[in-house]
Amino acid sequence: MRIGVFDSGLGGLTVVRALLAHLPSMDIVYVADTAHAPYGEKTHEQIRQFSDAITHYLIDTHHIDALVVACNTATSAAIDHLRATFPDLVIVGTEPGIKPAMKITQSGKVGILATPATLAGDKYQELADRLYNGTDVQLFERACPGLVEQIESGRVETPETAAMLEGWLAPMREVGVDTIVLGCTHYPLAAGAIRQVMGYPVELIETGGAIARRLQALLPMTKNKAPARLHVHATGAIAEDTLKSILGIENINITLLKEM
Repeated sequence: MRIGVFDSGLGGLTVVRALLAHLPSMDIVYVADTAHAPYGEKTHEQIRQFSDAITHYLIDTHHIDALVVACNTATSAAIDHLRATFPDLVIVGTEPGIKPAMKITQSGKVGILATPATLAGDKYQELADRLYNGTDVQLFERACPGLVEQIESGRVETPETAAMLEGWLAPMREVGVDTIVLGCTHYPLAAGAIRQVMGYPVELIETGGAIARRLQALLPMTKNKAPARLHVHATGAIAEDTLKSILGIENINITLLKEM
């Protein structure tokens, strides 16, 4: 089985990390669309165009059996279009983990960190309204423009990023939020900085494991014991050292895609 995975940059590697742990012997082809990053501040039409081109590439060149949209923003903007355009392809999207957050919160106060495009998207609003309706849980939503760029450039542990996080997290800290949904696949890479700014123990919810389990349910699993193989492609510059650090793999070949 061959799984295609894409994101605007390095964030989707948090999902790839979970796939490698849960789905041994799979071939994984990852596309980092760094030429168009970040998606969170693009229009929905632009994101659909990027997503469509990448999916065509993964099908035509790599003959994938399934696609993971490892980006909350692209899922919100493009997954309906992708499922209509490629009806025979197994497609799994990424959505904020609001449901598990509501189950585990003790204070009844859940924070949501996401890109502006995700929070403004119909899919997020429908999900939040459906899960929120009839509960006593309060949701505290914050759009985080610029955080993806800080993570992509390796500037997570800087005073500038700490100041950005303080602005978004201070209102959550003041009301006693105890669970925060990381509504972008990049944000787990800033988990340490988020915990430090909060200043007290909080649960951080990411969705890589849930995506891997969903694929396990949808795909016929092979009994082949060969290790998973990872192929990484990028449409523009990519921070190779950060990529290797995220995955814990030293020798990774990266292919530059000049045209999609």
